[in-house]
Amino acid sequence: MAKLHKFLVLIIVLVSITKCAQATGKKWAKKVGGEKEKMINLQFYFHDTLSGKNPSAIMVAQANTTKQSPTQFGTVMMADDPLTVTPDPNSKLVGRAQGLYGSAGQTDLALIMALSFSFTDGAYNGSTISIFGKNPALNPVRELPVVGGTGVFRMARGYATVKTHSLDPKTGDAIVGYNITVVQ
Repeated sequence: MAKLHKFLVLIIVLVSITKCAQATGKKWAKKVGGEKEKMINLQFYFHDTLSGKNPSAIMVAQANTTKQSPTQFGTVMMADDPLTVTPDPNSKLVGRAQGLYGSAGQTDLALIMALSFSFTDGAYNGSTISIFGKNPALNPVRELPVVGGTGVFRMARGYATVKTHSLDPKTGDAIVGYNITVVQ
């Protein structure tokens, strides 16, 4: 009789644990989504200014051997670059590219980019798109991955097609066109 009693108590405890787990599961997890994905395409220009009184990108680190490197391998830059509608720096400001990039190639000019495009205009005001990846800067057209976003771009993924519009070899100042396709 004692064994039967212990067995019944064990069954009651297991049933209680199972029901408790099921009830708890409903509170902390639920299925969301099922909506159709949408694509958004953005076109803007990135103004990376290293020269003058108010540069938008500055060197924050370099290796001991960077100055001997033809690719400036080991240089790390911090950027807060304006994003505009056209290549003209005086055209409408739509946001800022904030983050860092560095020279990651020893034999070829390959930048590693970690940037957040923070938008300040229109329907995307307050939203961001994040990119992270290799930018082989001397290629005429480059592709970088979109790895996330916030606001309107929450859960975003996609890619950016990047083309240099202009580059001043003396100062390093560059204007770069970004065409970003985001899926969410």
